[in-house]
Amino acid sequence: MTTILLLGETGQVGYELQYTLAPLGTLITPGRARADFENADALRSAILEARPDIIVNAAGFTIVDAAQAEPERATQINGVAPGIIAESAKRIGALLVHYSTTFVFDGTKRTPYTETDTPHPINAYGIAKLAGEQAIQACCGNHIIIRANWVYSSRRTNFVLKILELAQANTDINVVDDQIGAPTWARAYALATAEMLKNPRRLRDYSGIYNLSAAGQCTRYEWAELIVECTRQLAGGDVWPRLSKTTTAGFPLPALRPLYTATDNHKMRDVLGIEMEPWDVMLREFMRDHFCERRAGNVPAED
Repeated sequence: MTTILLLGETGQVGYELQYTLAPLGTLITPGRARADFENADALRSAILEARPDIIVNAAGFTIVDAAQAEPERATQINGVAPGIIAESAKRIGALLVHYSTTFVFDGTKRTPYTETDTPHPINAYGIAKLAGEQAIQACCGNHIIIRANWVYSSRRTNFVLKILELAQANTDINVVDDQIGAPTWARAYALATAEMLKNPRRLRDYSGIYNLSAAGQCTRYEWAELIVECTRQLAGGDVWPRLSKTTTAGFPLPALRPLYTATDNHKMRDVLGIEMEPWDVMLREFMRDHFCERRAGNVPAED
């Protein structure tokens, strides 16, 4: 039976991966205490002891502004640790599936980024994630690197939960209208990963970087509009906050954000047969699920 080692099982994508990967074989989730990304020996030992057939790395230092404040720690977790994982995977002959980000780009392009576009990150998070990609590629083992975009879920910190918090407090919301991307539900990433891993031999034959996100693109303002619209429909009530447009320059944060991160996902579709539904269809599905879970009291607790 196939053994799968999942790293980062408490994160947005990792939490969903626990459920989508379990039917594919024996799933091992060592946790942060055992597979410590800031302790090379512990991380290497956790992998070599498990000797999995497949490693899925959904772990990372993902809070962009926190990474800007702690660049050395971000580099260790997002840049150095993936190299250690890749080296260990190669040593035992395991396939590595690793999650990266479209924040490896500077956002100056105005058409969807492809896998052949030259990365140029503009913040510490993107710099560290790019270092992780390069460390994996330098190892020359079997790997699939997935560049994810604007991930959201019912847990952790993300744009959807923040807008919901403000909306339910009836607080008027200023939202940037000059950042463009493709909001993608963490569950969609988990389902896509499981679908890919049904044929791991094919993945070994086509190692490399792949873009993957919901189809289409929108601004953060358009994203927020749909979140509020769905909330109004699902929660009812007559009084809702007013959304106002602002710019990235008018909403300064510690870390710079790329203004454009939409991706061309044709390689993923053509080579591995994976394609996602439109971002707005996906978001409506998430919102229905999120409100049903809340009514049932089943929203996962934070760590």
